[in-house]
Amino acid sequence: MTERGTQQARAGALNLHGLLAHWGDVAGEAWVSALLGWEEQERARRSLERRLRTAHIGRFKPLCDFDWNWPKRCDRVAVDALMTLEFLTDATNVVLVGPNGVGKSMLAQNIAHQALIEGHTVLFTSAGQLLGDLAALDSDAALRRRLRHYARPQLLIIDEVGYLSYSNRHADLMFELISRRYQSKSTLITTNRPFAEWREVFPNAACVVSLVDRLVHNAEIVAIDGESYRLKEAHDRTEQRARRRRGAKS
Repeated sequence: MTERGTQQARAGALNLHGLLAHWGDVAGEAWVSALLGWEEQERARRSLERRLRTAHIGRFKPLCDFDWNWPKRCDRVAVDALMTLEFLTDATNVVLVGPNGVGKSMLAQNIAHQALIEGHTVLFTSAGQLLGDLAALDSDAALRRRLRHYARPQLLIIDEVGYLSYSNRHADLMFELISRRYQSKSTLITTNRPFAEWREVFPNAACVVSLVDRLVHNAEIVAIDGESYRLKEAHDRTEQRARRRRGAKS
């Protein structure tokens, strides 16, 4: 394709119908290429801002500030591979499992942010918010619409599975959502419970085995082990304040 043909295709992709209507008059003008570039950049910027707002990933520490020496176990190679987003190409699920405070949510937020930058749609929510939202709906039509909302993003992140216990109704809703996304969209789960303990998260729910089976089929599971980094940071802040107080008195 010629350069003018490429520019015309770009104008078409941008729906610049007025420009296209006069293409024969302006195709050779030097400013056309600059105009198309400005329009593409501005639309990309607005698209990223819109997806950031709707993703709800919140504030987070960038991966470059993560202390890889703190966890007793954390597969950095696996995390780096997740940051390439290759898992999205074949709808692979991701499970980050480990005790409280080791950085699971922070890693999930960084993966979400990278996916947004590369143009993917993302939604970040906690398990409590997700299941509470779905369970509160009192009509089948409203529930179907909300399930479609959660099934739509290319990457859905469900944070903090295992911190609360849920009813059979909640378990059925989680199973329905995971089933809708199964082998078509990637779901990332953070959890403080190994799968053997998920019957305690969803006690007496008949679908737990099927839920775990759907979730882990073709999944990347990254285990993180160690002491709470948040507790370490709290101790560090306490020490810093104590040193400042001692310095002020001297």
